[in-house]
Amino acid sequence: MSLVETFAPHLPYLRRFSRALTGSQSEGDRYVRTALEALVAGEADVSEDHPPKVSLYRMFLAIWNATGAKLEADLGDELTAADRVRRLTPLSRQAFLLNSLEGMSIEDISGVMNVDQEKASALLAEAEADIEKQLRTNVLIIEDEPIIAADIEGLVEDLGHTIDGIAATHTDAVNAAADKKPGLVLADVQLADGSSGIEAVDEILKSYDVPVIFITAFPERLLTGDKPEPAYLISKPFKPANVKAAISQALFFSNA
Repeated sequence: MSLVETFAPHLPYLRRFSRALTGSQSEGDRYVRTALEALVAGEADVSEDHPPKVSLYRMFLAIWNATGAKLEADLGDELTAADRVRRLTPLSRQAFLLNSLEGMSIEDISGVMNVDQEKASALLAEAEADIEKQLRTNVLIIEDEPIIAADIEGLVEDLGHTIDGIAATHTDAVNAAADKKPGLVLADVQLADGSSGIEAVDEILKSYDVPVIFITAFPERLLTGDKPEPAYLISKPFKPANVKAAISQALFFSNA
């Protein structure tokens, strides 16, 4: 089986992980391209001792940690958001995203990060402690399915955030955002009136900057890397950990 056939099914989700790690579609996709170019050129070490997904992520993080996650000096107040996420327990945040966003087990995380399972568990605990200190915000939910909206509302409130409202259509979403000015938006892609949650968010972002997390049953369609796409994406059906991971990372960069 060729490299393309082996790793292609996992590439959309590697893009999701990379975007969440960097807080940016463009930066995240750039690191994925760098990793793939190294892989094709035979310059990257792909372990045959692990399943393909674990091997792919392991190779990617080796490149990230070598070229992206190291700072040469203490930049103090000049730290950018990207610098901050790399300085603040970067290994713990990697472990957290691998577990909560990508659904990897401790065993898989151990293989990806090239650490023993005890260390992987400790990194997850460290990330949880960091996240507990995170600032709370007010959240707008754009979702046309009442049951899903209620699930998201409960999860968000359990994390300590306040719900500004739930909008089921493009118009309701734009009006709610203008009225409440939420600190975070969680948006479905397809809305009740046949409109697009993406278009609603685009209109909201014309008025002011706010971090956005999209929720969709078809994440592969928004993880191609071929056009402007979300930096944060949750797959339906989702688990509470998926929502927590995406919210944590989006707010981390927003508050940096």
